[in-house]
Amino acid sequence: MTVEQSIVEEIKNADKIVITSHRSADGDSIGSSVAMMKFIETLGKKAQICHPDPCPDYLKWATNEISIFDFETAPDLVTNYLIESDLIFCLDYNGANRLGNEMGQVLENSSGKKVMIDHHPFPQDFVDIAISEPTVCSTCELIYELIDKSGNKNRLNQEIATPIYLGLMTDTGSFRFSNVKARTHEILSDLLNTGMNHTKVHENTFDNNRIDRLKLRGYATSEKLELIDGYPVAIMALSESDLNKFNYIKGDTEGLVNIALSVEGVKAAIFMAEKDNAVKLSFRSKDDIAVNVIASENFEGGGHTNAAGGISFESLEVTIAKVKSLIPKYFNPA
Repeated sequence: MTVEQSIVEEIKNADKIVITSHRSADGDSIGSSVAMMKFIETLGKKAQICHPDPCPDYLKWATNEISIFDFETAPDLVTNYLIESDLIFCLDYNGANRLGNEMGQVLENSSGKKVMIDHHPFPQDFVDIAISEPTVCSTCELIYELIDKSGNKNRLNQEIATPIYLGLMTDTGSFRFSNVKARTHEILSDLLNTGMNHTKVHENTFDNNRIDRLKLRGYATSEKLELIDGYPVAIMALSESDLNKFNYIKGDTEGLVNIALSVEGVKAAIFMAEKDNAVKLSFRSKDDIAVNVIASENFEGGGHTNAAGGISFESLEVTIAKVKSLIPKYFNPA
């Protein structure tokens, strides 16, 4: 029996199933959670999605008519679901700390069997069953493979295909990053053959900008983009007052780091945003420049070679200075 088949058997034998994913939801975490829930329903079972914090506005279209509980809003409710569950899916993360300290502790204390499906490197040992494949482009790709390799490809439908497409699309930069392989396009073909509307996925995700969001992005690009002299590195930093000036809501800064990376000659970009007494950092790079190293060694983060994240609990000014001081250590001169 393959690991995919054993997971399907666990689903069939479970009574209370919970689906979790990491803080600060993105297209892959939302997509994999919804796709897994919809697949579980085709097996005659029900599952409850419980995330650490609310879904950002730009992805809410993907959760229409789906009840997602989050720990930030309803900690007692989410805690009860986790404690009472007999099967917990851990999607798009590979360490309980990615749920936040409190929800992560609840997860570890739960007696439910835990199944991790993830594509990030260096997984922690906190689950009973694991599919960990850092070479694939997204967790949504692994959800497709779970369905396919367990002999359930006939269950693939539009309700499953649409969120899988969302995760593939967002984690590959609309299919332009180097993590796209021939297999990615083979999967896309199967998704499109369900009759799903891929144009709507792009429009719903990228073409629903609030005016304030566009103004924030313009301000960040025109006023806060800085090229590091002598290095193929761009940085961009927004203070909390900057965000408030443009009525920031979660998701508004999504993709800004890629704008910095798109500058001619730039091989690595670092975006910083100050919010709630912390600075969140996003790292992106091209070719074989490993930004997950600087994230993990200096900013309590990690991720992939070309895409990583981190956090700083120092001021924005101190964080910017620290980032600049580290550039000669981690990046070659232009």
